[in-house]
Amino acid sequence: MVEQEPVTELGAFSSKGAIPTAWEEARGELKAAQVFWLSTVRPDGRPHVTPLLAIWLDGALYFCTGPTERKAKNLAQNPHCVLTTGRNHLDGLDLVIEGIVSRNIDAGELRRVADEFESKYGPHFTAPEGTWYGLGDSIREGNVLVYRVAPSTAFGFSKGKQFSQTRWRFSQAE
Repeated sequence: MVEQEPVTELGAFSSKGAIPTAWEEARGELKAAQVFWLSTVRPDGRPHVTPLLAIWLDGALYFCTGPTERKAKNLAQNPHCVLTTGRNHLDGLDLVIEGIVSRNIDAGELRRVADEFESKYGPHFTAPEGTWYGLGDSIREGNVLVYRVAPSTAFGFSKGKQFSQTRWRFSQAE
């Protein structure tokens, strides 16, 4: 699948002389990031934020959860979400991905998602009683809910000698 190339804009709060971050760099950071933070909205309108694992594949972020978890309940009511990742210090690149979740994932795509999770995190990267033990198998067997988020808008906050805010606009979320 060919990934969509977004329109790139430099934000007004960037340092003098800053340039926008290339989407290719941001995409590389999304592929490499180990932990993401998912923001959803509870049915009563209150926010909910939780850390999770995610992968970048074919122009979208994928994550999974159990059907009784708060994030699954929130997304069933409101499919809009935000995923963030970055560095907890004043250099590097922080990323914010806005989009709408999709659960329309066929068996072939689920296999590729499971393979990518295992490639990134390892097939059994926790102890047998751990939350993520055998995650790839759980994905393949349909024992977890898998969500796909193609970005509608993304933001990059580059920190270091110069600070820049980059906005990437995608023509449509897939």
